[in-house]
Amino acid sequence: MAEQQEQAAADAMMTRIGQVAMLLHGGDREEARGRFLDLWAEIGEDGDALHRCTLAHYMADAQDDPADELVWDLRALSAADGLTTDGPTDVRIAEHQPSPAVRAFYPSLHLSLAVDYANLGRSEAARGHLRRARDTVGVLGDDAYGDGVRAGIGRLELRLDEEGPSGGAPEPTPGQTPGQGRGPGGETLGPPRQRP
Repeated sequence: MAEQQEQAAADAMMTRIGQVAMLLHGGDREEARGRFLDLWAEIGEDGDALHRCTLAHYMADAQDDPADELVWDLRALSAADGLTTDGPTDVRIAEHQPSPAVRAFYPSLHLSLAVDYANLGRSEAARGHLRRARDTVGVLGDDAYGDGVRAGIGRLELRLDEEGPSGGAPEPTPGQTPGQGRGPGGETLGPPRQRP
């Protein structure tokens, strides 16, 4: 009985994170940031790794400053490293993600970090995470999400190749905020976020 209550509470948190993510995708970044921070405080720094990973991965998208985005993406990666492939967490991952394997988080997480570092002009760190994303992308399915991550990797590779070995972020296009993970044509460079 207690295990069922714990499972229901975990599912409720994933639902709440998903609701805030919808608010973010609807364009209300400031409200989403506030609600994500409230949920983060509720989960706690040492709370459920799946919740922390999912929330931090979305919270990164809600940031205006690329340095803040990097902090949240690093938190997501750290939480993913805390996930195990057995036990109740794996069951919840299977319920909320298309792939039950924890390793399916890594291509998107590393791509996000690569974009963050590229936006901060740290091309070597960007290239390192881009290699990790490329090395782990084989776990993703041949579906819209997997295709989106693979396309994001390709776009960022092109961007980094154009910038050359010295790095240096290109100037934003008109109407684009610096550090928003956009390519020269305004396309999104980062991975699509999976819905919880």
